[in-house]
Amino acid sequence: MTEPLPFERPVQAATKAGRPTDGPALGPTGRPMPVIPDPKPVAEHGHARVVSMCNQKGGVGKTTTTINLGASLVEQGRRVLLVDFDPQGSLSVGLGLNPHEMDLTVYNLLMERDVTLHDVVVPSGVPGMDLLPSNIDLSAAEVQLVHEVAREQTLQRVLAPALAEYDVVLIDCQPSLGLLTVNALTASHGVIIPLECEYFALRGVALLKTTIDKVRERLNPGLEIDGVLGTMFDGRTLHSREVMERLVQAWGDTVFHTVIRRTVKFSDSTVAGEPITSYASGSAGADSYRQLAKEVLARWPDA
Repeated sequence: MTEPLPFERPVQAATKAGRPTDGPALGPTGRPMPVIPDPKPVAEHGHARVVSMCNQKGGVGKTTTTINLGASLVEQGRRVLLVDFDPQGSLSVGLGLNPHEMDLTVYNLLMERDVTLHDVVVPSGVPGMDLLPSNIDLSAAEVQLVHEVAREQTLQRVLAPALAEYDVVLIDCQPSLGLLTVNALTASHGVIIPLECEYFALRGVALLKTTIDKVRERLNPGLEIDGVLGTMFDGRTLHSREVMERLVQAWGDTVFHTVIRRTVKFSDSTVAGEPITSYASGSAGADSYRQLAKEVLARWPDA
């Protein structure tokens, strides 16, 4: 799994009217689609699970997944904190914030000892979901943290107060494997890897897997890969289907059964500054993220 993934066109099975001749109905990943149970309601909030949305390739749907998975988890009765840990600030912009009008950001929380979590957290516009915003100031933190003691644990330390108040903390990582991403992985219990169903995105997963293994070995023994999420899937193209098949061959059941398909509604909801679950509640994209929330909760222990 840590080697570059070969890409060969699979031998096509005999079909009839475009469908396999036998076997159960298959989901978009080529596996039988299971029945995902409804999550149990939470009796009290706290004991948050921290999850990094991580992939060193840009444009694979990390920010879109962070926003919409968070909103879908709120619909399941969870309290959610989103952490914008990308200097581009896409998560903050995607929730309607102006990056030039922020008094305090996650940068101040990391670098200034007198700034607390509650000083920086802002409402996201979705009841039950809060945001730690970010802007270009965060790019300076990567340089400044190099000289700090226990620099890889900085984010873990400042997020500690949030664990007792929220059920889920989702960290939107920058598209690189630098010190900020290592901080996010060190602070996390799990990792979700959004992966565009495209060949070049597939090739980069081996390097990410190596980085996660190193963080687990040296900094965070409890780190788990919660799942690999196929995004921007277009079942009408042979290429998307082949990439998905290769992904399942390499990662097996780690790949989520839920797949996020291409739709213009995601771009429209980003411009509107709100999750697709409220912008286009009845759309296929909203339904996919609601299903993903159920599947994610089914995988998490004590969720």
